Amino acid sequence: MLQQRPTTRSTVHHWLVALGVSLAVVVFGPLTPTTAVPFSVAPLTLVSGPSPFAACDIFGEPGTNFLNAEVEPWVDVNPTNPRNIVGVWQQDRWSNGGARGLVAGVTHNGGRTWKRVVIPNINKCSGGVLDGINYDRASDPWLSFAPNGRLYHISLSATADLRTSALLVSKSTDGGDTWGSPTTIIETTSDFRFNDKESITADPTDPTLAYAIWDQSRFPSDNADFNALHSFAFRGDAYFSRTIDGGNTWEAPRAIFASKSNEFTIGHQIAVLPDGTLVDVFNFIKGSGLNAPGFFQAVMRSTDHGATWSAPIIAASERAVQVVDPDTGAPVRTGAGLPAIAVDAGSGILFIVWEDARFSGSAHNDVAFSMSTDGGFTWSTPVKINKTPGNAAAFTPSVHVAADGTIAVTYYDFRNNTSDPNTLGTDYWIIHCHGACFNPENWSENRITPSSFDMRTAPFARGFFVGDYEGLTSVGDTFIPFFVQTNSGNLTNRTDAFETAAGAAP
Repeated sequence: MLQQRPTTRSTVHHWLVALGVSLAVVVFGPLTPTTAVPFSVAPLTLVSGPSPFAACDIFGEPGTNFLNAEVEPWVDVNPTNPRNIVGVWQQDRWSNGGARGLVAGVTHNGGRTWKRVVIPNINKCSGGVLDGINYDRASDPWLSFAPNGRLYHISLSATADLRTSALLVSKSTDGGDTWGSPTTIIETTSDFRFNDKESITADPTDPTLAYAIWDQSRFPSDNADFNALHSFAFRGDAYFSRTIDGGNTWEAPRAIFASKSNEFTIGHQIAVLPDGTLVDVFNFIKGSGLNAPGFFQAVMRSTDHGATWSAPIIAASERAVQVVDPDTGAPVRTGAGLPAIAVDAGSGILFIVWEDARFSGSAHNDVAFSMSTDGGFTWSTPVKINKTPGNAAAFTPSVHVAADGTIAVTYYDFRNNTSDPNTLGTDYWIIHCHGACFNPENWSENRITPSSFDMRTAPFARGFFVGDYEGLTSVGDTFIPFFVQTNSGNLTNRTDAFETAAGAAP
């Protein structure tokens, strides 16, 4: 059973952060011949703590609340001060959608110490009831630093019946310590439409620009199981809003892709190329009539900061399957099918990863990888890059590119699970590539979790759940994974958010 770790760093971790702060120049490009570079992973740092919402018990809400359960984290680093790292997560997850609130972990000393800050006034438990905000729950946290250090956070806020959904953007000008009043980008009350799966990206080339993107599904995805989402009956339009004045105002939301018959999009993320071109990656499902739907990873491009967008460009087919406990068949909720994107800020090369079962004959998911050297117009043939042996599933990958062009991907897998039906041994891994990354042999692996944790301890929300996504960023050449794992067997504190550093060994 994994024990909680102290909130201060080891000597190794101090060294890694110091290396990252040096912001080394590019040495290896992603298309140069590969060179084996040993990695070192620092001991984990516990970032989350006891719930600040323990006394906020709103009577009569449906579902089961998992007090002290943190899930679905994201993270970013302040480009004006790389010792300022901010992560965010759902706090006290509900079984049927959302959480009691969202909490940020903030450090100003490179991760030696962290403090926890509630994202304020986005729902009732976070103080919104004082301002007349009627949202019961908050979900899907995402944040992004602008090049001048301004920090944006976007949340999905909703009523307990999921009939009203809204996207709220909050802004911090002091590195995450305090937050201004949120701006409501969109609010929808409907039995048929739900705002979902949002992300926010501050433009690294212009401090006045930031972009919010999401899908508006025809029913709440938290009420749908994996098979319903992978159905040609589902619909999801792509919606977009932006600020052009540093977050003071946001443009009226608009559909940049309106679903036609038997088409939908979900899981949008925007990457910004060095020339300012926006590339939005998403899961795209197409089908018609009685034909089986086709599942794809696709992108749309904008060369005018989001004013206009291209039609979808297919990057690859997607063949994810439901992840389950191999001993019992119980569902595990993962980011199945949802893509993650990263861009090399020097070369402009794009990388996407996602769960895919093509490499196993649809027996289980692996991590698929594809790259584009022409701004997203064409993509390389997908390859399996995870090192998971045998028939164990690998899932929920994240991807990021460090300052020296090294690519890293993090993911969970079940390789160390035993046949005991009462536990589901799970580990978190980082793989990295220093050149010719379209070749799976050029990826090297390190274990992040020092011992396996029991996924069956996680809160249950259409499956054992630690998040549809996890955080990964970098400080210089050092990667910063920011993720959730369970406290095996501890049903009063099921999960926690952890951070570590991974980089070239000394």
